[in-house]
Amino acid sequence: MADATRPENERHTQTTPPPQFISLQTTNAQIILTVTRGAQPGVLYWGQPLSNTKPEEIAILSTRQAVHGGPMIDLPASFSNELGAGLSGPPGFIAHRNGQDWAAIFRVTTVIQENETKAMVICRDENTKLQCQYEFELNPKSHVLSVSTRIENMGADDIIIDWCAALCMPLDPSFSRLKSFTGRWAMEFQTETIETFTGSYLRENKAGRTSHDTFPGLIALTDHSNEDSGKVAGFHLGWSGNHRSRVDRHTDGRSFLQMGELFFPGEMRLCPGEAYQTPPFYAAYTDQGLSRLSQMFHTHVNAAILDKRTKDRARPVHYNTWEAIYFDHSEEKLKKLAKKAAAIGVERFVLDDGWFGARRNDKSGLGDWYAAAELYPNGLCDLADYVRSLGMEFGLWFEPEMVNPDSDLYRAHPDWVLAAPGVDHIPARNQLPLDLTRREVCDYLFERMHDLISTCAIAYIKWDMNRDIQHPVSQGHSAAHRQTHAVSKLMQRLRDAHPDLEIESCASGGGRADFGILRHTDRLWLSDSNDALDRQSIQLGGSSFFPLSVLGSHVGPEKCHITHRRLNMDMRAGTAIFGHMGLELNLFNESEADLATLGAAISLYKKHRQLIHGGNFIRIDTPDYLNIVGVIAEDRTEAMFACAKLSGHTSTLPQRIRFSGLDREKEYLTRIIWPMSDIAITTPSIIDIASLTGDGHVFSGEALSVHGIQLPLMHPGTCMIFHFHER
Repeated sequence: MADATRPENERHTQTTPPPQFISLQTTNAQIILTVTRGAQPGVLYWGQPLSNTKPEEIAILSTRQAVHGGPMIDLPASFSNELGAGLSGPPGFIAHRNGQDWAAIFRVTTVIQENETKAMVICRDENTKLQCQYEFELNPKSHVLSVSTRIENMGADDIIIDWCAALCMPLDPSFSRLKSFTGRWAMEFQTETIETFTGSYLRENKAGRTSHDTFPGLIALTDHSNEDSGKVAGFHLGWSGNHRSRVDRHTDGRSFLQMGELFFPGEMRLCPGEAYQTPPFYAAYTDQGLSRLSQMFHTHVNAAILDKRTKDRARPVHYNTWEAIYFDHSEEKLKKLAKKAAAIGVERFVLDDGWFGARRNDKSGLGDWYAAAELYPNGLCDLADYVRSLGMEFGLWFEPEMVNPDSDLYRAHPDWVLAAPGVDHIPARNQLPLDLTRREVCDYLFERMHDLISTCAIAYIKWDMNRDIQHPVSQGHSAAHRQTHAVSKLMQRLRDAHPDLEIESCASGGGRADFGILRHTDRLWLSDSNDALDRQSIQLGGSSFFPLSVLGSHVGPEKCHITHRRLNMDMRAGTAIFGHMGLELNLFNESEADLATLGAAISLYKKHRQLIHGGNFIRIDTPDYLNIVGVIAEDRTEAMFACAKLSGHTSTLPQRIRFSGLDREKEYLTRIIWPMSDIAITTPSIIDIASLTGDGHVFSGEALSVHGIQLPLMHPGTCMIFHFHER
């Protein structure tokens, strides 16, 4: 019984459990969690490390009061903002048992902090018989936070999960803008920035892959954030299937960001004892601008996502046959192409679609993974051996997840496709999605791919997926979640069987690009468009999350097959250098002068690829008619910046450009190393005065980064690359 003689505040102190906290911290990031036993857990603080502040201080400073017209107590936010807790705004967890047991409130039962950067918080709700396990980790190299949530059904009846965000992340009120990534086929990773508002910002994707138009990534900015300064936070869901992202500003002033898997109706049903775990949610914070944010994500990909087979190898120059021959295959033609590719410095030759079965167009043969004997009378291995004799690796295209109705595979197994009973198939590229949730389907695909990889010593696979999955139904039940996992498992099964095999993720270009797929692949085909002007914005957007080493970037033909725009070789090659460089054009259609230029670009890429892929990536704030990106060595002794002019401008001369990130205490020999031909328009410019295409000129890092360089006049559709080396 309470002691009525004691003051009210003292009685309250005695009956309320003391708050408990855990802090995860690296040199550049910290997150403080409220983990009081018997209470809801919450994110108390996330941002730069606090060196002289106790969690109790933050908790007191965060005190909120009840307001008129609402609950008589202030409702705390939690990791999941469950419905039972009564917080206004969309919850981060929705589940029920036939319309009941939906008012969950997860309360802390166990806290396990493994070390300074990793912790697990286990919660239960006795009313709904659910256990929730939250896993937090701050990577000490990248300072990126990763979080996932695991829900286990401890009850006696099934429960259906309609929504489970990996975390309800509170957003700092100073974040006033949101940058998102949209696009379409052949124009991926286009950015849109909006002002935040009271209400809900929602993006959903149900394409059965990451999608071209709704990348699961958002960036929060203040009014003063730019590339090299200001507070920014980036968020990404590492998942290659259906997903939802939302930001909600409540009327009480609080804002929360949620990311998670998007389910079809009834899809996530947990039987007693079963569990569901969300895809990992990644978050990064910095007060040093957008380029620094990207560097953190790039470091995380290299430190925590990519397999060692990629990290420890220089990225070889690629040749892909698609835009050179399409379906017009012949062994003789391909050997000639391979010989010409090797002569200009190509290191990997990839045979694209059309090599198998009756695949003479996109209407037939898909799924019949046997080399076409009429096209390859000596067998596919003969071509592979010839490619290797030229000093190149041999790679091969597959689209394992799809089948043409006009194929031997479909005629033998029409039940092997995903389909909603009673609903017509949605036509797309004359193909249907296979049901990889069935073991026999995956076994067939593994056997065919494993046999070809082993027999022909294939070093590389281009793994394509050329349609969305509108009806992900297997044997009458929604299966998008299981299908996504099955794809990853098949990829990993092949990688385990072939430890040196590399895989490229392609989905009609950049339709499957995310941290989840990068756990099982080594390269992203960012877009089917090889138009260098379009590629400038596509690669710029992709660089927000992905390092240049995984971004496939190809030199296409003079006249782009998609846009029909014509661009010179200097622009096409200069654009491809800042990525994982490749070629995708018919070399026999190029002039000798262009082939010489292309060979020079390949040599330049090889000379500097360690810097391009290992340096710190920088984007420069520029007007719309310019695109400038760079890489700076970790010790800042060397740097490269690519400057592309995209269109004309109203001023008579372009603006002066400051090269951020150079060491102001160093002196740099400054040269223009690309293109090999003249850049400026007739009149003398800084190129002539400073001999930038010759011996170069020494400038201080301070002059280059504070004052900058007056760019010369350039024609639209041209690109030049600056090189800086410490003297």
